Amino acid sequence: MDSDRHLALDSKAWPFVEAGKLLDRIKTRPNAKGYVLFETGYGPSGLPHIGTFGEVARTTMVRNAFAQLSNVPSRLFAFSDDMDGLRKVPDNIPNQEMLAQHLGKPLTSVPDPFGTHESFGQHNNARLQSFLDEFRFNYEFVSATECYRSGQFDETLMCVLEHYDEVTQVILPTLGPERRATYSPFLPICPKTGVVLQVPIESRDIDAGTVTYRDESGGAVEVPVTGGHCKLQWKADWAMRWVALDVDYEMSGKDLIDSVKLSSRICRILQGGPPEGFTYELFLDENAEKISKSVGNGIAIEEWLRYAFPESLSQYMYQSPRKAKRLYFDVIPRAVDDYLDQLKKFPDQSPEDRYANPVWHIHNGQPPGEVIPVSFAMLLNLASACNPEDKSVLWGFISRYADNVSPESHPILDSLVGYAIAYYEGVVKPMKHYRAPTDQERGALEDLAEALSAFSDEAEAETIQHEVYEIGKRHGFENLRDWFRAMYEILFGQSKGPRMGSFIALYGVDETISLIQRALAGEDLSDVGRGAAAE
Repeated sequence: MDSDRHLALDSKAWPFVEAGKLLDRIKTRPNAKGYVLFETGYGPSGLPHIGTFGEVARTTMVRNAFAQLSNVPSRLFAFSDDMDGLRKVPDNIPNQEMLAQHLGKPLTSVPDPFGTHESFGQHNNARLQSFLDEFRFNYEFVSATECYRSGQFDETLMCVLEHYDEVTQVILPTLGPERRATYSPFLPICPKTGVVLQVPIESRDIDAGTVTYRDESGGAVEVPVTGGHCKLQWKADWAMRWVALDVDYEMSGKDLIDSVKLSSRICRILQGGPPEGFTYELFLDENAEKISKSVGNGIAIEEWLRYAFPESLSQYMYQSPRKAKRLYFDVIPRAVDDYLDQLKKFPDQSPEDRYANPVWHIHNGQPPGEVIPVSFAMLLNLASACNPEDKSVLWGFISRYADNVSPESHPILDSLVGYAIAYYEGVVKPMKHYRAPTDQERGALEDLAEALSAFSDEAEAETIQHEVYEIGKRHGFENLRDWFRAMYEILFGQSKGPRMGSFIALYGVDETISLIQRALAGEDLSDVGRGAAAE
């Protein structure tokens, strides 16, 4: 165990690098609570999304790495900032007129428009927990409302009151003149309306633990800063939470770099130590523009899970988190096959290399042992060639290609077959566009069909691939990529496609010859093979 721990400590995999920072932290800072606390934050004004998954998945990877390096217990808080005021009525929910009557109130004081929970905040919190449970994350849910109202934050809120001017001076330089004139870190909850107020604070009483503001009628209103009668503005609130909970680790997106810096300064003013952190890059759409929930560009998590298993999404989140990555449908097959490649490598790797393998971090060192004989990309190409209506069509080809493989013996592969059909139907098929061959391409395809007739179905993929290359050369394709692109566009209706030798070995020699002949005859290939399993 000690040798494994040493190898893990030396690993350059980013979760172990982050876990090493935590080890250094607990060596230099007293940890009276007896555990290391990881935190992820969530704003429950909307539903969980793919960014929520990414932050919790990445934090869990660091937590697992830390457990490999240290015997110190750890906890993960999924913190919901559910005391935020409702700023606007979302477009995609029912009972909008009812919600409009509660603008400004804490989300946990706004009635649930769905009618399933006591409040809108509790409804979205339940959705968050259901979301995290679906992926079997190990976490503890924490509500800001409960922390404020129960008194858990009271001591730190009093500390903010004592250091009111210092905290305010951290934020003021970042504000415009109008906002600066009225800024206060405390937002009183109006005793009459229950609205979270952004009002100037006229006076403070540290001994009484209160602040005073003027209401709409001009009268002075004094409220405690404790017990849920006030909440803090965002950056001060984040810092207060770090101190009150003694958070050791929290990662955040690149868009929050300045907020992290300001909250860290406030945290130190409150005699706390800012948590270790990690800044991850944001996702981009296929046009390299920032993903926006309101715009609707990019992929929703339910869309990803319609076309691939969640481990592939974890694989995508693991890779290069500090680099901006495009998040659109074309990345899904690559993420699946990257995961399968790493899964295949894992059993034969040394302990050192396993720690650098993403599947160690996805499965906490215990990845499944199933060997997948066919890539996801190849399954998609097979679906493109035979237009399957159900999994049995693809399994007919697979069982002929690979011995002793069945849906029962290979459940991961069976799930991949289902995902391949869904991805083909939803993403690939609508974009397919077949074209007729040029004279040069027609001659090459006729030559290929004739050459294939000399092969049996037992022919090796590499042998077939070599013949495909030679035919391209004989027919004057100076750049062989043009030859392969021509096959993809003519036979599959796509500009990209498989390694042809591997595809022909899987699809079958006779079936490929028939596909070529139908293309040369000008037949419609869009429904070729639909519903017909391999013999």
